Amino acid sequence: RSIHVVASMRFPLTSTARTQSYQQAAGFRSAAALAKEVSVTFIESDGNEVQATGEEGTNLMELAHENDVDLEGACEGACACSTCHVILDDKIFDDLPEPTDEENDMLDLAFGLTDTSRLGCQVLLTPEMEGMRIKLPSATRNFYVDGAKPAHH
Repeated sequence: RSIHVVASMRFPLTSTARTQSYQQAAGFRSAAALAKEVSVTFIESDGNEVQATGEEGTNLMELAHENDVDLEGACEGACACSTCHVILDDKIFDDLPEPTDEENDMLDLAFGLTDTSRLGCQVLLTPEMEGMRIKLPSATRNFYVDGAKPAHH
C-alpha cells in the first residue's frame, strides 16, 4: 500500500489518487484539461443573437441556460419534452449521430419542426461546431406547464 506524506500526516492513497499522481508525474492531463472551448451563436425567435462559449461535451440546452438564452428545457434534459428544440445548420446536422427513437418521438411534438431540428439536450458541443449558428423556433409546446421556464442552477 502506498503512503502519501503531507505536512507530517500520513494517509493511504486510493487507487484512483495513485493513478492520477502517476499520470501527472508522467505529463498526462485530465480529460477536463483537454476539453476545448467551442463558441456558437444562438438566434432567438425575436432575432436577438447571443454568443455563447462552452466546453466540448456540454449539451446545447445547458449552454443556452448558462448564457441566459431563451431556450426552455422543461424536462431538464431527460429527453421527455420538446421545449429545447433547436434548428441547426445543414452541415452540423448531417455530421451528428442519428437521433434516438426517444428523441424522434419528442421531436414529433415540437413546434415548427424542420429537416434540421434536434433537441438541444441531446446535442453535445464538438470542436467542429465552432462558429455554428443555432436558431430557436418561434414557440414551444410545453404540455406540462405552458410557459414555464426553469431557472439555471
